[in-house]
Amino acid sequence: MDSPSSIPSVNSAPGEVLRLDAEHVWHPYGAFPPSTTPLEVVGARGVRLELADGRRLIDGMSSWWAAVHGYRHPHLDAAAHAQIDRMSHVMFGGLTHEPAVRLAARLAAMAPGAGTTSALDKVFLCDSGSVAVEVAAKMAIQYQRSVGRPGRTRLATWRGGYHGDTMTPMSVCDPDGGMHAMWTGVLPAQVFASAPPTDYREDYARELTALVRAHADELAAVIVEPVVQGAGGMRFHDPAYLRDLREVCDETGVLLIFDEIATAFGRTGTLFAADHAGVAPDVMCVGKALTGGYLTLAATLATTAIADAISAGEAGGLAHGPTFMGNPLACAVAGASLDLVDEGEWRTRVPQIEAQLRDGLAPARDLPWVREVRVLGAIGVVHLDRPVDMAAVTDAVVAEGVWLRPFRDLVYTMPPLVCSDDEVAAICRAALAGARAAGPVGG
Repeated sequence: MDSPSSIPSVNSAPGEVLRLDAEHVWHPYGAFPPSTTPLEVVGARGVRLELADGRRLIDGMSSWWAAVHGYRHPHLDAAAHAQIDRMSHVMFGGLTHEPAVRLAARLAAMAPGAGTTSALDKVFLCDSGSVAVEVAAKMAIQYQRSVGRPGRTRLATWRGGYHGDTMTPMSVCDPDGGMHAMWTGVLPAQVFASAPPTDYREDYARELTALVRAHADELAAVIVEPVVQGAGGMRFHDPAYLRDLREVCDETGVLLIFDEIATAFGRTGTLFAADHAGVAPDVMCVGKALTGGYLTLAATLATTAIADAISAGEAGGLAHGPTFMGNPLACAVAGASLDLVDEGEWRTRVPQIEAQLRDGLAPARDLPWVREVRVLGAIGVVHLDRPVDMAAVTDAVVAEGVWLRPFRDLVYTMPPLVCSDDEVAAICRAALAGARAAGPVGG
């Protein structure tokens, strides 16, 4: 075991961090020994990552879609420093504090349905997106019990989705996609419609609503990612399906949950992806960009009707309470991030990024092994006809001075919303280089 004196600092010897990383650190979805060596990051500023070897890479991933304002933003830095001088954490059971209270009030005021009887004005602060989905499921099940429908314990969704990596979220991810098939027989059995088409199809809408009606007596809620299915495959669908779900959920008493963890705060060109449809859910999950990527924080928002029913139920309250719930430091930075969202520069910038991505990624359509190129807001996707060779594609992208993280059969970007024209152009060149590098793999 390494002694404290042997643990590397920012001045550690070349290679020491990577040696210890390979020996001790389990990376996301990784194995030992790792199939590739990670790049060592020593700093980040603006939209660039600074590597230990001196290279600087434009981050075309926003650190898994969270760093929407870039890195070391003065307003977010100032909020973090000021809050550290007051307190970094205090338990939230029996105590409260201004950063959490003001954040909750602001989220309620900006959420879909604000100012109406369907307002999402009750906010549960969570410590990750997966936990936010867990809490949403608990809310739905407790609500149904409280209103006299204890048999409604299952969730419905459509295939192609992704909602997180803990057990309940995994149960509503695509059961055959990615790693989820290995959990068949372990996860709760949920109800699945087929994946939503890109365009609106009345036959699919009928299939979707019929499925909800057929299972209504056992469904606590329907949960979907509105408009954009993220890590399940980066697919887009017509917003009108959300209106169909809202109508059938109202008809059957099934709650409607929107997972906006990847899409909230401007990513698709509207404040929330639900805004494309003009509907409000009963429960909504947000995260990722909530703190601008500075700290882990998520939130689950619900209507007053749901909160009142749960509070009057057998348990007398919502049965969840994380240790780091309402962390003051994270809440303070989230408040500063919402300041930048409220300033609204993204409303002009995201359509510009979208136009650049459409033009810049279009040449990929000429590659025989590219199935589709799709763009929505600040999301650009090159969909291949084969799995990516992670090492080859990553090397090609990094050689262009950009960081992208391809997966499955996708080379894609979700860049910071503050990228300049030149930076978006560089990201497009890198994505094309990655798509070309994917071609020879598999023949």
